[in-house]
Amino acid sequence: MNITLEQAQTAIEAAKKKSAEIGVAMNIAIVDSGANLTAFARMDSAWLGSVDIAIKKAKTARYFDMETGEIGKLSQPGQPLFNIEHSNAGLITFPGGVPIKDINGDIIGAIGVSGGAVDQDHEVATFGMNAVK
Repeated sequence: MNITLEQAQTAIEAAKKKSAEIGVAMNIAIVDSGANLTAFARMDSAWLGSVDIAIKKAKTARYFDMETGEIGKLSQPGQPLFNIEHSNAGLITFPGGVPIKDINGDIIGAIGVSGGAVDQDHEVATFGMNAVK
């Protein structure tokens, strides 16, 4: 099952709201279960360099069905996924990408957020993910 456009837009609107609350302009990407871009928003004055990062965070979260920060822990030197960020035309392995599940717990897509500190990106992505029910 895929995330619908309506669900993707709900996630983006929630993420934009949280971004505004913390005072950071963000780029927000939603991909479907096939890691295809479904919706995207670049808030006014959000960094241009973060557009690609947000999309790659969403794709990375969907490719491996886990938060990008968790992949980052597994990709450190000596860990089992060391250098994985060089695969799949480039992955992002720091926080800000989160899988999105439906009410049955099935992954239907992912959200990627970039523009603030990684903790802020993760907070905003999680808020957007939680808006999809």
